[in-house]
Amino acid sequence: MELILPEGRHLLFRTDNGVFSTDRIDPGTRLLLSDGPPVRPGVLVDVGCGYGPLAITLALRGGPEVEGGAVDVNERARSLCAANAETCGVADRVRVVAPDEIPPDLMVDQIWSNPPIRIGKTALHDLLTSWLERLRPPTGTAELVVQKHLGSDSLLRWLNSAGWPTRRRTSRAGYRLLSVSTPPEATAHQGVRS
Repeated sequence: MELILPEGRHLLFRTDNGVFSTDRIDPGTRLLLSDGPPVRPGVLVDVGCGYGPLAITLALRGGPEVEGGAVDVNERARSLCAANAETCGVADRVRVVAPDEIPPDLMVDQIWSNPPIRIGKTALHDLLTSWLERLRPPTGTAELVVQKHLGSDSLLRWLNSAGWPTRRRTSRAGYRLLSVSTPPEATAHQGVRS
């Protein structure tokens, strides 16, 4: 599968059955890549990386100043992501891991995700909370893309009510791009929330 980035770069990805969006780059991921903020130097992670279009593109855009992580529960997705990172020349900057391989003290500067909404609200909230708590204060951010009809607006309300300042960056073709900031009180608590 080919992905043509807004900056004109062409990337080829191998996909397979049993991995999210095998026949095309998901429209939500395309929106995140086209309308998301610039990649900042530091540690970033793609939560639910699939075969890697987001993690690999971010590593390419961020260059050597970015240390990337790609996390997925699906073993086949991780294998494809690692192979695609090798093909695209960023295997040294995209570490592909299972969730249980994440160091407990890892802090990140940016989270990017087309999160697995269909796992259910409780599981989704637990997943997002566990990652948002890893944002490095005071400037850590998360960029999430969610379909409107799959609960993007209720997710935005939940994030704000849970203490994660969140705004809608853009909306297009039935998708919402949500930007989450580190809460002001996280600076004093080093990102650890109750």
